[in-house]
Amino acid sequence: MSEISAPPDESELDQNLPENAFRELREGEVYRPVVPDEAQVREVTVRSVVQGFIWSFLFSAACTYIALKLGQGIESAIPISILAVGVSTLMVKVLKTRASSLLENVNVLAIGATSGIVAGGSVFTMPAIHILNLQDRSSFFQIFIVPLLGAILGIFFLAPFRRYFVRDLHGKLPFPEARATTEILVAGKKGGHSAAVLSYAALLAAAFDFLGPAMRAWSDMFSTASIGLMNGFTQKYKAVFTMNTSAAVMGLGFIMGLDYAAIIMAGSLVSFLVLVPLFAWVGQYVAAPIPPGTEPLVAMAAEDIFSLYVRPIGIGGIFAAGLLSIAKMSPVIVSALRQAFGEIGRILKGNATTSTHVRTDRSLPMSAVLLGGLLTGLAILAYFRFSVLAHEPNATQLALLCTAMTMVIAFLFTAVSAWAVAMISVTPISGMTLTTLIVAAIALSAMGLSGESGMLQTLLIGGVVCTALSMAGSLVTQYKIGYWLGSTPRTIEISNIVGCVAASFATTAVILLMAQVYGFSKTPMHPTPLPAPQPNAMAAVLTGVMGDGGAPWFLYVIGAVFAIASEMCGVSGLAFALGMYLPMDLNSPLVLGAFVSWMLSRSKGSEATRKARIDKGTLVASGFIAGGALIGVFTALLKFLEDQWRVTLIPDLTAVPGLGLWLAEWANWNGLALFCILGAWLYWNSWKARSEEATD
Repeated sequence: MSEISAPPDESELDQNLPENAFRELREGEVYRPVVPDEAQVREVTVRSVVQGFIWSFLFSAACTYIALKLGQGIESAIPISILAVGVSTLMVKVLKTRASSLLENVNVLAIGATSGIVAGGSVFTMPAIHILNLQDRSSFFQIFIVPLLGAILGIFFLAPFRRYFVRDLHGKLPFPEARATTEILVAGKKGGHSAAVLSYAALLAAAFDFLGPAMRAWSDMFSTASIGLMNGFTQKYKAVFTMNTSAAVMGLGFIMGLDYAAIIMAGSLVSFLVLVPLFAWVGQYVAAPIPPGTEPLVAMAAEDIFSLYVRPIGIGGIFAAGLLSIAKMSPVIVSALRQAFGEIGRILKGNATTSTHVRTDRSLPMSAVLLGGLLTGLAILAYFRFSVLAHEPNATQLALLCTAMTMVIAFLFTAVSAWAVAMISVTPISGMTLTTLIVAAIALSAMGLSGESGMLQTLLIGGVVCTALSMAGSLVTQYKIGYWLGSTPRTIEISNIVGCVAASFATTAVILLMAQVYGFSKTPMHPTPLPAPQPNAMAAVLTGVMGDGGAPWFLYVIGAVFAIASEMCGVSGLAFALGMYLPMDLNSPLVLGAFVSWMLSRSKGSEATRKARIDKGTLVASGFIAGGALIGVFTALLKFLEDQWRVTLIPDLTAVPGLGLWLAEWANWNGLALFCILGAWLYWNSWKARSEEATD
């Protein structure tokens, strides 16, 4: 009589990804994950939950700061996966305890990665409340609840598509970010070494960005306007080249790659070295101010010409590029809707796809998904009805309209966001959110809601939709990672819901801190605000559609032509338009960081060696982004405390006798020189990597 064998423990399993993990399955072939259904493996533990919440708080702060400064969201999945494996290694070698299981690390990722989701959705919209001077009508709770509701809505909207994206399309979609994260989680030893690289790179970036911008050891922006020999040229032609010299921006450029960085920089060159000088040249022959300006063009500084006349062209380009992106993905929307409505039809007939007994396919029941989506929709309706719209004469009708628009637009765009991430790890959230705001603003204006109430309500709609789309892009990545490794889908879904609370709290706190310390638009109190490009674009659109000043539609149309022309040339219109919209100092250093990556990819050695160099460079660059972003938040906190306590916490090196005068005089050149040295170190440190490090 044979004995019944016990289910295998994780230590008995083959920890390598199956051969058919990344290719299409043959007829009759079945994918078996690394951790099969019958295995007994720890998944949700105190260790994974605590660690997930820690990374959620830290990366929420980092993602929020970097998005406000650079206009670029950063994906936290890869660095969190590296750190999770690094913590596991630390526990074994230092604390002499067991290593974390693969599925525990997936749970860490599911909770922690909500940081990028909530930050991406909230930062692109909520700061516009301060830009439009609506903060007296807002509160911490409002900025907290909007992205939280949006993230939860995104979970329930994507859940019906899980099998379609991760199982039915297995091997047909590349899932680049999910694949990279999965390989890091599987390669435990490599992850431990990688965590060390990420840590020392983050410390270096933190020190670099604190000494320069905070302690004023050098300028954090190189500008040709600060060069005395070029004063005449700058004043006459208004042509200025600028470059931010922070480590975080260089790291972002390295990861972005030369092609994308070059397109963004091309947009900046058109804005700052073509359009701004062109407006200045025309200004010689136009004596009167041209609205919205209040003084003649010839008397205006280059940055003012850009802000008033050129930036709206970039806004028009972003909007048009977003519409083009949606049009390209229309087949995806149709296919996804067919899948969702088919499942709803089966539920109504009593033939719904039930949660299976197979652990690796067990998700939230469809009845729970539909009920959760309905309850979230009711919560959104109640919030809209009893917050901004509470005192409007037709509050209930307006709240129903706002909720309907929110739900329909978020549902339609969910598949777009998930598909884009599955294909290229990038989703056009900015364009889709701008589209949402314009549609909502026009609809609410037709209903008689305009002015401050109309703008604030439109922002709330945009905030919910933006966060829902951000969640869809991240969750589809986690679903695929879980499918490859053998996680329980329901655990991933619940962990995301729980993690959203911590991420929403941290993101809201950082937004309010940055609003008080730096501001998001230029005012006498905040002469050098954070750029916050997306919120400024949202605010500009709302002011034009719902405000008294009128929108610069002519400039928007010109921007749309630029975006369409870019697409016709085979160039990303969204990237080009974003370059036109963002300040040049944030775009030019991206090219330097991307150039370092390009040089490593073409360095001498075998293909494996070059890959090891790029992999190490990516780790260092990720450390630069994380370290620079976190020190930016820490610096803002210190400045806030300085203002509140009337004390000096950050020493000013330019005040040091003897040294200070030299630092102030050469700040412009010192910043450029040290930034180039940092780029050279990034190349040298990455170049030392060898192919065997990939398996250390």
